[in-house]
Amino acid sequence: MKEHEMVEQQKKLPRVGQTVRSKKYGTLWRIMEKREVWQNIPEDDPKTHQPRTVPGIYLAFWRIKEGVLPGVGRLMGYVYTAYDNTFESNWEIV
Repeated sequence: MKEHEMVEQQKKLPRVGQTVRSKKYGTLWRIMEKREVWQNIPEDDPKTHQPRTVPGIYLAFWRIKEGVLPGVGRLMGYVYTAYDNTFESNWEIV
């Protein structure tokens, strides 16, 4: 299994087209894009002391508003890695 697929499964990230709800504001957002990326982490490799990157998944969110076409309006994106819990703390899949 590829490293990025492991992050996706471990974090239970939504698929493109799925709707998520912000736990803080209760607003609905649709996943418009998903791509594999590499994210820098603050800790250097202990052996080589070189900067490290880890696999991550970038998700682009579009805020759902009645009467507004998909992709028009507010968009935002975040990168999720195996080393953070920000998706679980901020979003729930509807």
